[in-house]
Parts: sequence; C-alpha cells; structure tokens
Amino acid sequence: MKKVLMIAAENDAISGAKVGGMADVIRDLPPALASEDIIVDVAMPNYGYIAQTYNANNIGTVAVKFGANIEIVSVALMPRPRTSVDGNTNLNSQVYLFEHHLFNSEGNQVYCAGSNDRPFADDATKFALFNLAVAQAYIDGLIPEVDVMHMHDWHAGMLVMLRAFDPQYAMLKQCQCVFSIHNLALQGIRPIRDDVSSFAAWFPELTHLLTDEQKAHLSDPRYPNCVNPMKMGIELSDKVHLVSPTYAHEVLMASDHQNGFFGGEGLEASMLDKHNRGDIVGILNGCVYENDDSGVNDSGVNDSGVNDSDVNSAESELTTAKPDKKTASQSINQLLVKSQDAVIKWLGKTDSARSVDQIALVRLQQWQMQQINQASSIDFLMTSVGRLTDQKVLLLRQPYPAEASSAGQSLLDAMLIELKRLKPQGVFMLLGSGDHVIAKEFQQVASRHSNFVFINGYDQQLSDELYQLGDLFVMPSSFEPCGISQLLAMKQGQVCIAHGVGGLRDTIKDQQTGWLFEGHNLAHQAEQFIQVLINALSLSNEQPEQYRQMEIAASQERFSWQQVAKQYRQQLYS
Repeated sequence: MKKVLMIAAENDAISGAKVGGMADVIRDLPPALASEDIIVDVAMPNYGYIAQTYNANNIGTVAVKFGANIEIVSVALMPRPRTSVDGNTNLNSQVYLFEHHLFNSEGNQVYCAGSNDRPFADDATKFALFNLAVAQAYIDGLIPEVDVMHMHDWHAGMLVMLRAFDPQYAMLKQCQCVFSIHNLALQGIRPIRDDVSSFAAWFPELTHLLTDEQKAHLSDPRYPNCVNPMKMGIELSDKVHLVSPTYAHEVLMASDHQNGFFGGEGLEASMLDKHNRGDIVGILNGCVYENDDSGVNDSGVNDSGVNDSDVNSAESELTTAKPDKKTASQSINQLLVKSQDAVIKWLGKTDSARSVDQIALVRLQQWQMQQINQASSIDFLMTSVGRLTDQKVLLLRQPYPAEASSAGQSLLDAMLIELKRLKPQGVFMLLGSGDHVIAKEFQQVASRHSNFVFINGYDQQLSDELYQLGDLFVMPSSFEPCGISQLLAMKQGQVCIAHGVGGLRDTIKDQQTGWLFEGHNLAHQAEQFIQVLINALSLSNEQPEQYRQMEIAASQERFSWQQVAKQYRQQLYS
C-alpha cells in the first residue's frame, strides 16, 4: 500500500471548489488509484466554508513565520465526500482543510480576480501561506507520513521550493515529489521584493539564506526581478507530469503567440532540461464512463483479443444516451426552456438586466416559436461549452478573412454564415463565462445572427444537456493541455471539431471520431477551421449514415481513469 498526499487548489468532490479541469482530476483520481493500492489524501485551503459545510473535525493548528508575523492556521480533517465516480470502491481517502483569513475571498471563491497592475498578488500570498502551513503540518505530525507528495500547478510550487531549500522542512525530502502541470500559461509570477506580495515579504529569512545557485531556480527567465512558482515546481521536483503526451512535447518548444502556437510559455528551457533527464511524463487525464467494462482497454479490444465495438450494440447505447429524430424536437424544446431558466436565474441575482442576457432570452423565445412550426424547427445543434479565455476562443475572435479585418467580421461570424448556408435550420449554442471583453464581442455577434445564442454564464445541468443533445461540438482552443469538454461531448456521441493540439490530438481521431484542424499561423488556422466545418456539415447533409457512424465511434472511445491510474503507479509513483 502506497500513500500519496495531493496538494491542490481545486477539488470537484467538494461543492463550489471547481474552476477548471484540475478539480475533475482531484475528484476522479482517488477512487481509481485505490484500485491500484494507492491511498490518496488531499490538502487544500478551506476557502472560508468547506469545513463548516461538511462538518469537518478540527485536528489542530500550526504556527508559521510568514513575513514579519507568526500566523496561526487551523487544520480540519474530513473523509473525502463520496461522488458518483466512486462506485463500490471502499475509499479510505481524506481531505485536510487549512483555514486562515487570507484564504477567504468574497463569495467563497477559489481565486481572486486581482488587478491588472498586480497580477496574482492576492492569490500568490494566499498560496504561499497555504504551502508553508502544509509543510509545517507535515513536520508537526498533523499529516501522517506519506510516500509521495504530489503538487498541482503553480499554487503548490512554493511547497516544492520549501522542500528543496528551507532547512526547517528538510524532512520533506524523504518523500518523492511529483509536480503536475494542468496549464502552463498560469504561473503565479510575483516580485522578489518591494511589494507586500513578494518572495522577500513572505520569507525574509529564507531570502537571505539562499545562494545564487538556489535563487536561479526561483527567478523567472523573462522577469529577473520576479519569482516563478511554476518554475520552482518544474526544476525542484523529482518528476514533472503533463496531462497529455502531446502537451508534454509542445511545452519543450518556445511559444509563438503571433502565429498561434502556445508551448513552453517562457519555461521551455526548464522543461527541456527536465525532459533530457528523463523526468517528464505525459499521461492523459481520464473520463468517467457509466457501466464501463474495466476489461476493455483504450483500443476497444478486450483482454481476449476480441473487438468489442459491435455496431448494433454501440448504436443501441448511443440511442439511449442521445434522442433519435422522433424525439429530438421535444428534447430541443426542453433544452430551450432550461436555457431560459438558467438566464432568468442569473438575472434574478442582479439589480439591472444585462444586454447579453436579454439578447439570449429573445433569441431563445424566437427559436421556441420556430419549434411550433415544424417546417422550420431546429434540425441541427452545434454546441460549445467552456471558459471565455483566449486559450479557448482566441481563434474565434480573429478577423476573417484576414485581409478583411476592417470589415469587422470575425471567424465566429464566418462560422455562423457557413452554418446558415449549409444548415438553414441549424443553430449554435455557446455556454461560457470569463473575460468581459470577450463576452462583449460575442454579445455583439449574437445580435447579428439569428442562428446563434450566447449564454453568458455556467450551469451544470444546461452543460450536460448541450453535451447530450448536440450534433457537433466546437473546440478551437489555441492550446489544450488535456481537455475535458471534448471527452464529455464524445461520451454522449457528439463528434467534435477541434484544434490538433495537446490532449485534443490525443483524444480525437481525425475523420473517425471527429475532425482536427491545424495551421502555421492564426490566419491559416482560421481558414482550416472553416474548411473542416464545411466538410463536417456537408457530410451530415450528404452522407448522414457515415456521420452517424462517426457519432457511434466517438461514443465508444474510452479514456478510463483505471488505465490512467496504472500509468500513475508505473511512471509517476514507482
């Protein structure tokens, strides 16, 4: 039996503690690893509410020197909440919750918005103290000894640094240290000094003790007067884990944002050095499948060598998950009602109605009226679910065609024009929240196109409906370390159009379970995207049975956590 302590900012086993894909991993890995005789406990901030909500037991406090003060951090312990992914697993997994006023933000949010002139300031201070408290709790014995400390993203980078350089925490070196990168673009960079949120302000004594060689592991290669927690995690851990094999290769190369390539984001030298030592591992995240047969491997061939992708069985399963044409109209009606309910719910929380919500409500009502007239009812649903960030939608914002940038038409406009041309009764629904500038742009596009609804927010039930009912999922991410949205869409028999990067390349088989596009710069990527979109819509029109077979093939793909757990045991925890 091996014991692992994961240090993470998010955990979707806990209500309200999810922002991105890291939360899904921290929720889904413990039951999968338990089947490999690996027990996973998780340490995370309390965020002002978790211990109280789940009746966690207070097990003590730690006192740490943080800046000029002695800070007292409370530690609570609770069993990991059971989730739908646990099945019959007898899971002996616990969650350590660290409570301090610096860990709390308005609305019990995981992360603080911060300001443009001081990025990461509040969060960096929060996680620096959290990391220090975890280290102290471990050497004080509040957290029992483990075999592996597994840190996730920049939020845990300071703990890797304390393990390596602070004599008080040398005991941590007895554990193997694994550092997982879910998104290299976010690095938590802060000044070395001259700011209340700086390395010298947090760790004044340690700052004076560090040698020049040690400081080199901390400093950002682009901003020498700053420290980089992501770099600390990469250079000072024993193994670095990327969440897909393709992403593990991409981060070895320098980014070229002008031409639409996102690679090492300034840390490619550190990544390449780690790679040359044989200490970088790319393991794709998994997905939860109902009634999954653990005897089926990722190729769809069982242990006896017989192909299990029987078309009749697969089609039966797909029909169960996804309505046929006879019930599609009724399902679309229900989707439109749920969409309006979600928007109205958000409106009820504000003092004034947002234009983006009003546009969405009017368009959804127009579509409802079309459904009454069966001759013009919706017959093709294109979907997208994701955060509004340039990682996800930079390409949709590009002028298209590139030489007509002054006309104000974006790739999203062009995409909707092609949808109207090839699918006159087809519509596109995009669910997402995030960057306000992007939201404003999409709001304006929504006002121009009658076949587009932009729902500016996030609703779990609505996202589930979009995955299940959609005919074509769009994921044009500029980079995608792993991606969960495409896996959820494919599971429901929805084929995807995606950029051939990162985990998207590792999970979608071009022209078999979806379509991949590429391009040597943003303009070329946009052209390729439109061409692939035309191909997909034309196939649906002209060869619907072949399109149906692609849907079946997508629904039969398996990226199980059981397989992931085996790779963790063999490649990360050995």
